[in-house]
Amino acid sequence: MTVVGTGGRGQRPLGGRVVRLGIVLAIAFGGVALGAGYWQVLRADDLSHDPTDAGVIAAARSTVRGRILDRDGHVLATNRRDTSGELYRVYADRSLSAPLGYVSSLYGSAGLEAADASVLLGLGGDDALSRALAKFRAPARRGDDLRTSLSLTLQRLAVRLLGADRGAVVALDPRTGDVLALASTPTFDASGIADPATARAAFAAALDDPGQPLLDRATQGLYVPGSAFKIVTAIAGFSSGAINAATAFPQQPGDETTGLLVDGFRIVDGHHLFTGSEVLDFARATEVSCNIWYALAGLRTGGAAMDAAARRLGFGAPIPFDLPTAISQLTNGGGPLAGGFADDVELANAAYGQGEVLVTPLQMALVAATVANGGVEPRPRLVTALVSPSGAVGNVPAATLGRVLSAQDAATIAGAMVQAVEGVDGQKFTAGAQVAGVTVAGKTGTAQLGGTGEPNSWFIGFAPAEAPTIALAVIVEHGGSGGSRAAPLAGDLLRAYFAGQP
Repeated sequence: MTVVGTGGRGQRPLGGRVVRLGIVLAIAFGGVALGAGYWQVLRADDLSHDPTDAGVIAAARSTVRGRILDRDGHVLATNRRDTSGELYRVYADRSLSAPLGYVSSLYGSAGLEAADASVLLGLGGDDALSRALAKFRAPARRGDDLRTSLSLTLQRLAVRLLGADRGAVVALDPRTGDVLALASTPTFDASGIADPATARAAFAAALDDPGQPLLDRATQGLYVPGSAFKIVTAIAGFSSGAINAATAFPQQPGDETTGLLVDGFRIVDGHHLFTGSEVLDFARATEVSCNIWYALAGLRTGGAAMDAAARRLGFGAPIPFDLPTAISQLTNGGGPLAGGFADDVELANAAYGQGEVLVTPLQMALVAATVANGGVEPRPRLVTALVSPSGAVGNVPAATLGRVLSAQDAATIAGAMVQAVEGVDGQKFTAGAQVAGVTVAGKTGTAQLGGTGEPNSWFIGFAPAEAPTIALAVIVEHGGSGGSRAAPLAGDLLRAYFAGQP
């Protein structure tokens, strides 16, 4: 068929126009189908975790949100109705505010409430495929419960021990990665934020608090680690072959008096003068926390090996975890030396946890757990199971992040950490971390911050050293030396943990 133009001008076939129009429409519909497939299938996982997604918002209005439980079945988060009959969240107490977060009709959600909203609202299971298929099912009337690895008893104790100080405690099982406590202080009133009647006042109070309680210090806080970082240096040195148990530096005793000169910068370490002219080996250097020995070990290990070990431990990237994590760093990077160090001065300072090193408490707990677990780093796990309204249980399997160092090297480092807590000289720096009848391995840190304020107080460790079931990291901001605040706090937590074991 043809169409004759007015005035007898040329003829144009109608069939060709129809074909071209069909092609255009096919491309348009194909684009719509691809877009729908992309968002409904490929990006379904992201959308189901996005609290601003229309599907999540709709489910929140029509679904009874699942409960959150601790490892023993204690209810950590549940629902209550306001005077108008609308549901809102209620939490066991303020100690849980950082890991669980909140859900609010006014202020959205945070913490585990935001991270696992899809499960709590019945939008699918713990994998991307089931969440994608959930798009095509009728909406659930009740979401799944989350069973967590948290111990409400330990969580409450950790917050109580931190008291009025700002800080964090992370405790986990090094065999499985199960997080037993994830404490951050100060806390905030999550139930108050969730309740529409008090939400504005409670949220304003948290937002205006100079202690920044909305910051989860355990996973998002970045701190200079001080001497607790020496365990990372030991991991780098041993795994690269740069040092071993017998490594000693003849110049070390003299440098304790004069200072270690590195490219014109003098590293001073005068806190263990009682060692006198003793040439320290690895275990003794760890026991007395010798900065000179570790600076020399870091220089011998080199920036490339330090960087490689730190990355194996998880530095330089978010930690795979149920909650968002800040990124720990060995250096700001960009320097001309291997590993991005600016010079040997920065490398030497980083080796004993100063310089530009910044870490999260969760990262340092994993450092301790890696040594405790024979050199294999566990993947931290907060949610251990999903429990459907019918009672069906879907377990979340434990996993590892890979081998960081050999079992033999891990055992050697663990032995030095035992000496740092249980040794005659080690106890001078870790008073209070000891537990009667239990061998504790650990390392304190006194993180110098510059200025006139008190340093941050650190302790990382694990127990029992022979067969560890708990590893931890403690940071108390401006708490003084590691032995004055963090180590006794860790000891109190460990004693409570072992007192509650069968």
